[in-house]
Amino acid sequence: MTQTQKILVTGATGTVGHQVVAELLARGHMVRALTRDPARSDFPAGVEVVQGDLTEPDSLVPALAGVTGLHLITFGGAYFAPLETGPRILDLARATGVRRVTVLHGGGPSLLEDAVRADDGVDWTVLMPVEFMANALEWADGIVASDEVREPFVSRLSAMVHEGDIGAVAAVALTEEGHGRQEYVITGPELLTVTDKVAAVAAARGREISLVELTQEQAVAQWRAAGHPEDVIGFLLEAYGNTPEVGRTVADTVEKVTGRPARTFGQWAAEHAREFMAPTGGAVS
Repeated sequence: MTQTQKILVTGATGTVGHQVVAELLARGHMVRALTRDPARSDFPAGVEVVQGDLTEPDSLVPALAGVTGLHLITFGGAYFAPLETGPRILDLARATGVRRVTVLHGGGPSLLEDAVRADDGVDWTVLMPVEFMANALEWADGIVASDEVREPFVSRLSAMVHEGDIGAVAAVALTEEGHGRQEYVITGPELLTVTDKVAAVAAARGREISLVELTQEQAVAQWRAAGHPEDVIGFLLEAYGNTPEVGRTVADTVEKVTGRPARTFGQWAAEHAREFMAPTGGAVS
């Protein structure tokens, strides 16, 4: 049994942060969740919610008191700008006795991640997940409305990862020895095309889904209509049209770190099946 520890989770309301909190609780640890607006948070019983902002490092001082581990994200503030406060955050963490730090890689260069990697005073672990399974929730409205998914590059391969497995790897790295100075690429257990993913969602909801392959031009128009800024559209075109090798290569990180296999997309789809169904009484014809 791992000794009970208290861990501070930043970005705790996010897709991954929420899972880090849940996994730490499941493992019997005490969790302190940082948020800029505690009144709007919704955490499980037993989570200590504290106010703080990563763009203002000194606001973290009360939150850091008594914690042994710290989970960090690389952006902050109301507009999710890249953080430039990494060195100060780490100074404060070391001064209050933090021994282990995980940082969620943001997909590109990061001043905060650079500061973590350069720090010799803590055992740091960089978490580098590939495509989140939760990204499939972007299809929910179209599936509920018309039993349809409209996507480009439908044959592209992805080793997409269950967000709960990212949380599990983080929880182990934050509370157990042997993960310092490590960079963990985190994937699911299989390679999937868009066609495979749509079929899994259809099976989970018990109703067929049509997959319409878009041209690149049609995809750009759809993303613009959805309000995506041009830099995001450029990223999506590159990520989907020319998926890097790391995003289409299965790694065994989840099993090596946690001792259990990574969860499949079929499992994820079953967990989220209701989100792809019309509300009761509002079935789509």
